[in-house]
Amino acid sequence: MGIRLGENQYGKAEVRLVHIDRGTDVHRIKDVNVTSQLRGDLETVHTLGDNSTCLPTDTQKNTVYAKAREWGGVGAIEDFALRLARHFVDEHPYVHGARQEVHEYSWERITTSRGPHDHAFSRRGAETRTTVVTKSGAEEWVLSGFEGLTVLKSTGSEFRGYPKTRYTTLSETDDRILATDVTARWRYVGVDHDFDDLYASVRALCLEAFAETHSLALQQTLYQMGKAVLEAHRQVAEIRFSMPNNHHFLVDLSPFGLDNPNEVFFAADRPYGRIEAAVERDDAPDPGDAWRSVPGFV
Repeated sequence: MGIRLGENQYGKAEVRLVHIDRGTDVHRIKDVNVTSQLRGDLETVHTLGDNSTCLPTDTQKNTVYAKAREWGGVGAIEDFALRLARHFVDEHPYVHGARQEVHEYSWERITTSRGPHDHAFSRRGAETRTTVVTKSGAEEWVLSGFEGLTVLKSTGSEFRGYPKTRYTTLSETDDRILATDVTARWRYVGVDHDFDDLYASVRALCLEAFAETHSLALQQTLYQMGKAVLEAHRQVAEIRFSMPNNHHFLVDLSPFGLDNPNEVFFAADRPYGRIEAAVERDDAPDPGDAWRSVPGFV
């Protein structure tokens, strides 16, 4: 029986970086979490313990901090990840590929009686902006996205007409709460874009489609969100979603002599349905390595 080394990568995970732009009295904050992973001539590192082609993970961490200073900040996280990937691949001949994943945490200015404060901020919920940039030789791919975007509709949602078996207890409804935590990632065609503007537009399109679609199923809503994005932006090849169905069950108040006209609900945290799908452009270029080692998506 022969034994060989399979696919591999290594690097420094979750490098926390906060950059403060002090160029004016109105400060700007960029709060990110960077995971750097490299691929290349790593056979003998694994089989013989020969580290001559193993750029230390600590060096990768230090590079993230140093480049944030050298490049005058982070900017759009997609651009930052692309520049890091190019640095690692282009500057080190034993590195053939790089995967740079960045999460950005949003901060808002605290508003006082005199208006938005110049240098005091509050963290905006659990929503996180994400990117995964993959570079393999000269080829580059960019995925952008968000996670933890919690949305809810108090009406405008149904669920009925589904198969019934002897194990079915769920009642059909033509008026229910629809709630989910949206995780989305989309793949760009090419890498030369205004990523900040596109991110804001894609997020807004997803929110509008969620709000405006009269939902017959969470699957239908998901598809309409993706369709809206692809119709608006030729720069997006495909968009993938993972969306739990955050169930809200009507509470039976009859033991207390009370009715419940769709007003009082129990918000269950588990178990929950999880809906995942990709919405694709039929003429999109091949994804190559874009989705390689991106877990949790179809």
